[in-house]
Amino acid sequence: MVTGEDVRRLARTLPRTEEALVRDRPKFRVRGIVYVALSPDETVMGFGYPKEERAALVAAEPAKFQLPTPSDMRFNWVHCQLGEIDQDEMVELVVDAWCMVVPKFLAREYLAARGR
Repeated sequence: MVTGEDVRRLARTLPRTEEALVRDRPKFRVRGIVYVALSPDETVMGFGYPKEERAALVAAEPAKFQLPTPSDMRFNWVHCQLGEIDQDEMVELVVDAWCMVVPKFLAREYLAARGR
């Protein structure tokens, strides 16, 4: 089972990431753009995800993934239950969300260094 601390540990290693506490929610961002946020109880993770693909993600695994609140539907964002994902899936979701907000060259370098 993945915990908020697992997410935090990974996000802190990603280049240019800063952590902030906003309204009791830990958020991880690059230059003010949030790519991952945890619920106050750290059981739900919101993360950047392409808008055009999120409906399919949620439909495929509704126990694991949920759409954001109606007011957040304008953003590239999805929620997941941390208790429903494993470590490898969490790493993939967080790194992919981070890649959406950093310069493309930095994402390419990071992924190449890790064989992706």
